[in-house]
Amino acid sequence: MNIAISARSVTTGTPPHPSAAKTPSATALAIRLTRCAKTWPDGTRALEPLDLEVQAGETLALLGPSGCGKTTLLRLICGLEQADDGGRIDFGDMDVTRVAPEARGVGVVFQGYALFPNMSVAGNVGYGLKIRGVDAATRKRRVSEMLALVELEALAERRIDQLSGGQRQRVALARAIAIQPRVLLLDEPLTALDARLRQQLRVDLAALLRRLGITCVIVTHDQEEAMMLGDRVAVMSAGRLEQLGTPETLYRQPASPFVADFLGTLCRLQGEAVHRHHGVDTLTFRPHEIRLHAPGSGLEARIEARFFLGSHVRFELTLDDGQRFTALAAASAGWQPGERVGISLVSSSSAQEPLPC
Repeated sequence: MNIAISARSVTTGTPPHPSAAKTPSATALAIRLTRCAKTWPDGTRALEPLDLEVQAGETLALLGPSGCGKTTLLRLICGLEQADDGGRIDFGDMDVTRVAPEARGVGVVFQGYALFPNMSVAGNVGYGLKIRGVDAATRKRRVSEMLALVELEALAERRIDQLSGGQRQRVALARAIAIQPRVLLLDEPLTALDARLRQQLRVDLAALLRRLGITCVIVTHDQEEAMMLGDRVAVMSAGRLEQLGTPETLYRQPASPFVADFLGTLCRLQGEAVHRHHGVDTLTFRPHEIRLHAPGSGLEARIEARFFLGSHVRFELTLDDGQRFTALAAASAGWQPGERVGISLVSSSSAQEPLPC
């Protein structure tokens, strides 16, 4: 099934960036949050005071586990929740801290899409324009543009309950973009989809955001999704902003053990054997940085389990002192459980010397 999002030209409130890849402005700020916190009526602190800036044309991914405060932060930006006294939210040079959601100029796609089942696809896409008083002719043209953008022209009159999950997601996106928003907010928009469709729509959504050059904040608990879609990623935990940076910076230079663990499997080995062979007390690495080879020199381990995953093999290994860790190898790797292997740790640049982390 072809679910690609078209790159056809479309009139939007935010012009597309001239470069092929979306590049956030170096100076213009679309969103600024200053000392924004959120406390619920029962005294529970959902969000600790934080400062955050989003550049014009940038996609910022808010990443973290359930309950970390990322959706609360999105709702503050949207205006569905009010920040505690002392917090301030600016869109460009406009203070929107106490501005109603409908007056902020945001387009929102909620996790459940919030589509109207009694309306057609075209009716849903045009709803935001209608309640804003846009005339019928302009509304019709705009809806046509949006349906062309997401390749749903042929389904304009179809009911929502006749659509697949991926089609509903595209209707929700088209409706959010149709109003020419200053900011696009996406609250886990792909969560309800199956894994295969979700993977494809990540690619499609990234292409759409590049095409439009629109400022976007997306909430997700999926590390891969955040790294695929976000120009920068804000990792959150327990209501706090743990680290903000590009996907590569966060992965290679995590600021805390939480960030390191949350962005992928992180292995740690320590003890006398590690010190003897590597000269450090602790080795920290990711599974793809391990190289397996014939035993006989250096650190050795025993293979406990082997999992063939198509493009690669995952090994679970144990050192002689009982420490367990994971390694990824090429699909052709033939070692079996019970065998001993030599291990070395190399950098992502394929350096041949072990890399203490």
